[in-house]
Amino acid sequence: MTTEVIDIGVDAVHTGLVGGGFMARVHAAAARSAGARLTAVASSSRDRAETAARELGVARAEDDAARLFAASDVDVVHICTPNATHAPLAAAALAAGKHVVCEKPLATSVADARALVQAADDAGVVAAVPFVYRYHPMVREARARVASGRVGTLLTLEGTYLQDWMLRQDDDDWRADAATGGASRAFADIGSHLCDLVEFVTGERIVRLAARTRRVFDERRGRTVTNEDVAAVLIETESGALGTLLVSQMAPGRKNALVIELHGSRRSIRFDQERPEELWVGARKGSRLTLRDPATASPDAARLQSLPAGHPMGYQDAFDGFVADVYRAIAGEPADGLPTFADGVRAAVVTDAVLESAERRSWIEVPA
Repeated sequence: MTTEVIDIGVDAVHTGLVGGGFMARVHAAAARSAGARLTAVASSSRDRAETAARELGVARAEDDAARLFAASDVDVVHICTPNATHAPLAAAALAAGKHVVCEKPLATSVADARALVQAADDAGVVAAVPFVYRYHPMVREARARVASGRVGTLLTLEGTYLQDWMLRQDDDDWRADAATGGASRAFADIGSHLCDLVEFVTGERIVRLAARTRRVFDERRGRTVTNEDVAAVLIETESGALGTLLVSQMAPGRKNALVIELHGSRRSIRFDQERPEELWVGARKGSRLTLRDPATASPDAARLQSLPAGHPMGYQDAFDGFVADVYRAIAGEPADGLPTFADGVRAAVVTDAVLESAERRSWIEVPA
């Protein structure tokens, strides 16, 4: 099977990866799709680095990220490591003058996230966070329809992000350890994607919220757990629209059920990440499904469609589109909707607000 290479119209970017797990594989595939040369991968030990290099098809393995950051044959660094390591690794890469793609959460504190934005600005480099669900073409189509006024005034909205991989007490992961995963797990991990999508599609910020969180198991495989499994949030947007958000990693049968539904004064519109080829559009006199088709899509949605209608696109395609836009930005070309470190700060701010509201058990204002 051949893999289509997206021609971004620039000289090949030389890419280095930090980390060798699932996300590194996704990043590597997207970088290759964009025409990059993968020059090095770094991991926490020599064995891990060599295994990652072999599995990812990268020639050079490093057991010290600092050597990768110092390498002259690395233009951009993709950080795909546990959450608590993101901020120090990103800071070191920026200090070395590299462009950076850092997995979310950008940092486990707002202060550290803001410091990274400043460091990227000072270095004059591109710094991006993969809120890749923005890159599903039908998300862009929904955004275009909201912006054009076809949905009308936003009245209410609902959103869910449901998974089941932490359903049982013997389900465990480094994210469940606050030392590596951070104070928030479910919300910082997947709720951040949901809120980013809500704000991106509506064009409105969440200005206040009331949240409740739940930790079902205080212990997993003999290890104390302090971060949450579930978060339920009431929100209000800038225009006064009210919404409900439910985030859970303990919803049996739900694997990656990210859904947003907006209710406007003219139309409703719904996107389901597990059915990315379609958009449900509701009206008082009837509803219909709009299927992905570059011939009829808005320009922003059409540009992300690397396959013709009827040939399904999915998660990796969205990631490919994101990385291609990062590399366009590195070449100095505009990239509409590219999620940057500033969006990573926004996610940290909203996550902090959710945790604070849950602790205080009250509505709170979300800082801008």
